Amino acid sequence: MSFLLFFLGLEFTLGRLARSRWHALIGGAIDLLANAGLGLIVGIVAFGVSFGAVVLAAAIYVSSSAITVKGLIDFRRLADDETDLVLAILVAEDLVIGLVLGFVSGGGGAAGETLALVGKAIAFVAVALAVSKWLSGMIDRALDWLPREFFLLAVFAFLMGAAALAKEVGLSEAIGALMAGVVLSETSVRAEIEERFFSFRDVFAALFFFVFGLSIDVGKIGGVVWILVVAVAIGLVGKVPGGYLAGLVGGLTRRQSFNAGVALVARGEFTVIVAQLASGNPQISPSTQGKLVAFAGLYVLVTATLGVALMKESKAIGRRLFSPPRLAEGG
Repeated sequence: MSFLLFFLGLEFTLGRLARSRWHALIGGAIDLLANAGLGLIVGIVAFGVSFGAVVLAAAIYVSSSAITVKGLIDFRRLADDETDLVLAILVAEDLVIGLVLGFVSGGGGAAGETLALVGKAIAFVAVALAVSKWLSGMIDRALDWLPREFFLLAVFAFLMGAAALAKEVGLSEAIGALMAGVVLSETSVRAEIEERFFSFRDVFAALFFFVFGLSIDVGKIGGVVWILVVAVAIGLVGKVPGGYLAGLVGGLTRRQSFNAGVALVARGEFTVIVAQLASGNPQISPSTQGKLVAFAGLYVLVTATLGVALMKESKAIGRRLFSPPRLAEGG
C-alpha cells in the first residue's frame, strides 16, 4: 500500500495545483459536496449515524487517480481542454483523502480524540506541503549528488521514514507514504524515481490488491448487494452531473463538461485503501468492517469497468446528447 500511495503522491505537484487552482477549488468543492454528500446519505441508511457511515461516504466519494490518468493517456485525452479540470479535481480529492486516511485509521472515538486526530492529519499534510515548496531544492541537490546505488536506498529510506513518522504521531503509514511522494514530486529526479521504482510499484500494487481480496468475507457480499446497487447509481449521479456542472462553471462547453464528469466515474485504489484501514479500526464493529471491505471490492470492480467503458465512448455519447447549434435559415 505504501508504494502505491507514494507513486500517487509523485503525481501531485504544487505547480500543477497553482496552474489549475480555480478548477481545483470550485470543481473540487462541487465534487466533494455532490459525491461525499450523497455517499453520506447512503452510509446513514446502511449503518445509521455512525463512523461506518462516514467511511462509506469516503469510499464512494473518491475517484481513482490511477485509472483516470491511464484512461486519459490511452484514449489520447491529455491535450483536451477538459483534462485540466479532471486533473485539478483529482488533486483536490488527493488533498481531502490525505486527511481522511488519518481520520479513518483511528477516528470514531470520543469527539476530542477524533478532532485531535484530524488536527494531526491537517498539520502533517501542511508540513509536507511546506517542505515540498521550500526544501525541495535542498532535497533535490542531495539526491542528485548521491551515487545511483545510494540514490535508490535514499529514496526508499525517505519513503519508509515518512511512513514511520506518520505512525509515530498517531496517523496511518499510508498518509506518510502519500506525503513522501508529494515532497519528491517537486524535485528534478522525480522522473528517475518513477522509472527506477516502476517495477516495484506494479509488484507491490498487485500484492496489495491480492491481500485485500483475501480479506473479503464472501459471506458478507449478500448483505451489501443493495448498498452496491445504490452506490453505483449514486456514483454516476454524483460524478457525471457534478463534473458537468463544474465544467460549465469553469467555462467549458457542454460536451467538454460531460467528458470531464465521465472521466471521474471509476473508483479504485483509494476506495480499497479506505476500507482496508477501516477494517483495522477498533471503533467500527466487526460486522460493519466486513461489509465495508466486501462493498469496496465489488464497488471498485463495477465502477472501474463501467468508468473505462463510458470514458472510451464519452465523446460519441456527447455528440448525441449535445448537438452543435445550427444557424438559423437565411442567417
